[in-house]
Amino acid sequence: MKRPSKINIKPKILIFILTLICIATLILSVTVKSFSTPFKTVAGVVIVPLQEGVNSIGGWFTDKSDLLKSVKSLKSENDKLKAQVDELTEENSLLAQNKYELTRLRDLYQLDKDYSSLKKVGARVIGKDTGNFFNIFTIDKGSKDGLKEDMNVISGGGLVGIIFDVGDNYAKVRSIIDDESSVSVSFANTSDTGIVSGDLKLIDDGVMNITEVRKEAEVSEGDMVITSQISNKFLPGILVGYVTEVSEDSNELTKSGKIIPVVDFQHIDEVLVITDMKEQLKD
Repeated sequence: MKRPSKINIKPKILIFILTLICIATLILSVTVKSFSTPFKTVAGVVIVPLQEGVNSIGGWFTDKSDLLKSVKSLKSENDKLKAQVDELTEENSLLAQNKYELTRLRDLYQLDKDYSSLKKVGARVIGKDTGNFFNIFTIDKGSKDGLKEDMNVISGGGLVGIIFDVGDNYAKVRSIIDDESSVSVSFANTSDTGIVSGDLKLIDDGVMNITEVRKEAEVSEGDMVITSQISNKFLPGILVGYVTEVSEDSNELTKSGKIIPVVDFQHIDEVLVITDMKEQLKD
């Protein structure tokens, strides 16, 4: 059985036929209105939904593109704001430090004026013993600056302690709160005396012991406590603190109690060393 032979149509003829069909279709669609109806129906069913789908996809990509641009813009703006916040935070920190230092220096200047009759050398704290309090600490001035052992040290409104060790360019200070420290004091409104002694456990409560006060002494809460004339090493008249409580001892001969020191022994940055010494004032 013979296979049917294939119809060979030349390309030029095929193009010519298709062109005639297109022209005829255009003419019919213009002259005969009902002729284009099936094509419109097909377009409505197939092409329009396809176009809507394409438009929807295009719109989705457009939205995502806009969103991505917005995200990048917001991230850039956020980075700028973070940089500004960091800069402002640093500036605020510096301003706070400068304000704190200015306050300290003003207090030190006022203290210098309060004891203007005494010679003094300013110094900075460069080290301290372990613990929360400045009971033993080191300053950045020494014998080259004229400092000697037993010179009194003041800061924060009153008496800090006394120098007990001196090097060429440093000195060590034992503050009045140290366990080995004791100071002969008197009350500003009377001539009565007492002894203020250091106690690192007690200073946790912000107070110090005062003992050996005469039973008849008229002492009450809030009275000012200063270094006394009879102290061996401490110059007289330096503010130590204020009475917070006092009561009669069991021996019925003396009184004892507590004082609040005027100096904040948890924060000491600068001090004034009084270069006048007790032995010199006696002469």
